[in-house]
Amino acid sequence: MEKKRCFWAENVPEIYVRYHDEEWGREVHDDHKLFEMLLLESFQAGLSWLTILKKREAFREAFDAFDVAKVAGYTEVKQKELMQNPGIIRNRLKIRAAVKNAVIFQQIQREYGSFSAYLWGFTEGKVIYRTQKELPTHTALSDEISADLYKRGMRFVGSVIIYSYLQAVGIVNDHEPACFLPSRSKACGQERANHTQHQPRLAS
Repeated sequence: MEKKRCFWAENVPEIYVRYHDEEWGREVHDDHKLFEMLLLESFQAGLSWLTILKKREAFREAFDAFDVAKVAGYTEVKQKELMQNPGIIRNRLKIRAAVKNAVIFQQIQREYGSFSAYLWGFTEGKVIYRTQKELPTHTALSDEISADLYKRGMRFVGSVIIYSYLQAVGIVNDHEPACFLPSRSKACGQERANHTQHQPRLAS
């Protein structure tokens, strides 16, 4: 019997199906993966996620396997080299933002012990499950996180991008009830009690 997937993962390229089945909505607590997804989401602004997925391996090669320390240290020369790389999105502002965001990502790591502790702290370690039929483009949660990241100096982290990011790293689980993957109907009331974090301090 063929698996039932969310509507957006039906009749689409295989790379999109794999993303739905293997990544979307799965909880991520590893800072390296959290940085990878943040960088990719920031480049998505104004583009389709499928475009980013198709260029993902080129991004991985271009951005030193998403090593946050290396990206944070990119010089003007390195950024100009990236502008000549046809495999990625050659947007000067997004490339500059990737470097700046990496620096701030590290600052948050130092402040909270990990970026994961900061990010999951907004929900006290709990997954937010889908409660409405139509998928929102942003929520009060993504508004709050976006505002705090902007205040800290990150760019290309608007609320719509951040909501997509939260879906990607499993803080928000928007799988449809009929989807074969875990959704609210399959995990009603489930909490990550063993991963409770402190509430983040908003940047002042």
